[in-house]
Amino acid sequence: MISNSQYLEALLKNDTKIILAIYKNNFYKVKSFVLNNKGQEVDAEDVFQKALLQLAVRYKKEKFVINSSFDIYFFTVCKNLWRRELNKSKIKVTKDGVMELRDENEDIAMAILEQKRWELFSESLKLLSENCRLVLKLYFSKSSYSDIVEKLKYNSETVARQRVFKCKTKLKEIIKKDKRFKALHKL
Repeated sequence: MISNSQYLEALLKNDTKIILAIYKNNFYKVKSFVLNNKGQEVDAEDVFQKALLQLAVRYKKEKFVINSSFDIYFFTVCKNLWRRELNKSKIKVTKDGVMELRDENEDIAMAILEQKRWELFSESLKLLSENCRLVLKLYFSKSSYSDIVEKLKYNSETVARQRVFKCKTKLKEIIKKDKRFKALHKL
């Protein structure tokens, strides 16, 4: 079995065998996600390539550690890149004409920054109690307060709202105390 660091090293060394394994294990998931979210197969291919490039560039610059499986991490990078593409396409045309598209290096840098923010958020979430993680998972997946009451056996929607508020507040505190927060917050 290939370790996370071996995957990252393979990207730097352009190891065809391991890169093909990454394609084999991950492309169908990325393609499915993109197709289900207003994209086409060519978009999935572009996102996949950008994700590989993003990971290689970031790993070359700073030898970071992936704390989940490589496949889960890679899929998250791809999802974030596709969401970013969807958001960019919304703002390309303005009343003054077409906005200038960002250069590729700036785009990679912004994607890396967003990935680092996502990592900080995910790591901070893990520091919460199991109950808070569950409450926020339901909240972030847009479950209604009545669903939260039902699933977590709370007494009322007011209790659910208070619990969501307290858990979100605790999560914000954890994120803001992290030494990475200031650097990631500036842009």
